[in-house]
Amino acid sequence: MTPVSAIYLRIPNWIGDVCMSLPSIEATLATGLPVVVFGRAWARDLLSGHGLTGFVEMKGRWREDRAAVHTFRKKSAHAHPRGLLLPDSLSSAMIFNFAGVPSAGYRDDGRSLILRWPVPKPPGRPHAVESWYHLTAHALRRWGCPPPPPRPPRQLGLRLTDKHQAEAGQALESAGLTQGDFVLVAPTATGLHRGRVKVWPHFDTLVRRLQQGGHTVAMCPPPSEIDAARKNAPTALCLPPMKLGAFATLTRLASLVICNDSGVSHLAAAAGAQQITLFGVTQRERTGPWSGHATCLGSAQGWPGTDEVEEHALAMLQLQY
Repeated sequence: MTPVSAIYLRIPNWIGDVCMSLPSIEATLATGLPVVVFGRAWARDLLSGHGLTGFVEMKGRWREDRAAVHTFRKKSAHAHPRGLLLPDSLSSAMIFNFAGVPSAGYRDDGRSLILRWPVPKPPGRPHAVESWYHLTAHALRRWGCPPPPPRPPRQLGLRLTDKHQAEAGQALESAGLTQGDFVLVAPTATGLHRGRVKVWPHFDTLVRRLQQGGHTVAMCPPPSEIDAARKNAPTALCLPPMKLGAFATLTRLASLVICNDSGVSHLAAAAGAQQITLFGVTQRERTGPWSGHATCLGSAQGWPGTDEVEEHALAMLQLQY
């Protein structure tokens, strides 16, 4: 087999999915080969501490993305790159194929004839972290690379940089907060899941109860979610938006993070933050936070009550004092 000169890793398009792909990213880096990530622009900052050889922005437009992959391959010194496609989409396979990068990916969405190394999906419904890790391990073995350990680590292991920590620290200082003296809530979640709202409906009540108990409650929504966050938790201190790496650092500086099953949940898990993730419409067995510091309440059949969430929050906060 021709020696692999670099791994071109197409990561998913959603924040939570990128966080859950971190063990796969680390497995490719452990080979010692150059690893170039192809993903949405916001992922560059989030992954800036991981020692990648390069980052190529994918814009979600087929022709532009194919040209970006082709141009990078031509300009690089990688004679025989291999593509690893974490997304299941047909378009991701076509982009790498037409850019001249032979690739491995899951056999799905009519991709078998396009992929050089189509991989059957594992049986059952494993967690997303396990599914992508399985694909990565299979591809590395097929390419003759050192295989990773058989199981992904229990922590996602986001590498936060000095810049991330400085940005988060500045935001806290500007708000008059210090590490460990505030609860961070994320009372929003974008989109619907099978037509059902993914936002726990009792954030306002919970925030007021925590404030009555002497706890400072803050939130830091992205620009597009500020109005919804203020509607759902009007009394919480609203911090200015920040980049994802700084926000992930913020979750670790909080005494506790309380959030929906959303990108925030996975950012907190990636940073190793103490967290409570609330479920009401999604399956935590498949997409719950991959962390030993996370408490999951509720299920796909229904949301937890306010009393239950408050009880767990106060118990977790008490342990930190």
